[in-house]
Amino acid sequence: MSTIGRIWQYVKTVLGIVFRHPITGTTLIPLLPNGEIVLILRRDTREWGLPGGIIDWGEDIPHAAKRELREETGLDLLRLCRLVGVYSHPDRDPRIHSISILLEVEADGKLGARDTHEILEVRSFPIEAIPLDNLCHDHERQLKDYLKGATTVA
Repeated sequence: MSTIGRIWQYVKTVLGIVFRHPITGTTLIPLLPNGEIVLILRRDTREWGLPGGIIDWGEDIPHAAKRELREETGLDLLRLCRLVGVYSHPDRDPRIHSISILLEVEADGKLGARDTHEILEVRSFPIEAIPLDNLCHDHERQLKDYLKGATTVA
């Protein structure tokens, strides 16, 4: 294991001891009026993913979804459509144990990340062109569950 890998393992252990609870966040499936789904290209892994992030203290899920969508894609959240699932496996995000609340949302506006420290690119994809072989975290599973019409607790 590399030095960075050992340091990260140590940091994850310390965070687990300090917080003793998983971090909760939202993950979004933004649908544009043309039916395309918006993905972000992550700077850290160079993989595509669904936009989303941690729910801030004092913030509810709808506000977190609206904020994260705007920060990571530049889009406005028009409507929360459906709860697709809740994903809680400890290894679903390699950075930390997190619980992801996956929401389908209708969105519109001009694509462009405001958070350029995390995001390299924002792009919309027709469903058949989604790069399922190059997705971060557990987003392949999340998108497949969504496309099947499933509601998942995992």
